Amino acid sequence: MIALVVAALIWVLLHVGIAGTRARAALAARLGEGGFRTTFSLASALAITLLVLAWRSAPTAVLWSVPRPLGWVLVAAMLAAFILFAGSLMARNPTSVGQGGALSAEPAGVLRITRHPMLWSFAIWAAVHVVGNGDSASLVFFGAFLVTAALGMPSLDAKVAARDPQGWAGFAARTSILPFGAVLAGRNRVAWRQVVLPGLVGLLAWAAMLHLHPVIFGVSPLPY
Repeated sequence: MIALVVAALIWVLLHVGIAGTRARAALAARLGEGGFRTTFSLASALAITLLVLAWRSAPTAVLWSVPRPLGWVLVAAMLAAFILFAGSLMARNPTSVGQGGALSAEPAGVLRITRHPMLWSFAIWAAVHVVGNGDSASLVFFGAFLVTAALGMPSLDAKVAARDPQGWAGFAARTSILPFGAVLAGRNRVAWRQVVLPGLVGLLAWAAMLHLHPVIFGVSPLPY
């Protein structure tokens, strides 16, 4: 378990302690933007490999059991995660806003729901597996991804705001970190036609994973 905790800390520190801080700017200035991206990608690949290997070999203990009704809620939550992930691939990535006038454009698709659809998809995925598995090793493993996604949202906001403060202020006013936050506050509205395609793609991917999950991971996500 110690190896798993260390691997989880390495993953979190790499993405929260470097990617979204002044350390990134310092390293990028020394290595160049391309050099930093390459080095960071290699470090991330190594970190996630260590994390997965540590998780597979870690001893674990059951911490709680999940009631069947809650199990179905978790299955439904994963549908939302798949839709947000699909939508994030079809919308302008928040890390690229501020380039080419993207900040002045009206948010489209799932960006109207949240300006961090991909990070929310990872956060939901991680939270579902923390709750659904209910064991100590999963708490550490999936918890590392949950922490990274949750802390990554304000960190990403700060990075893009520093790039274009005026443009970001307008973009942030029309969007929200919390899903439907800007909509409920009256600062935006959901254009349902723009989320039909992400919804269909997410639904198909969700259904495929429900079918393939026992084959790939050896356990069914359905709470039979």
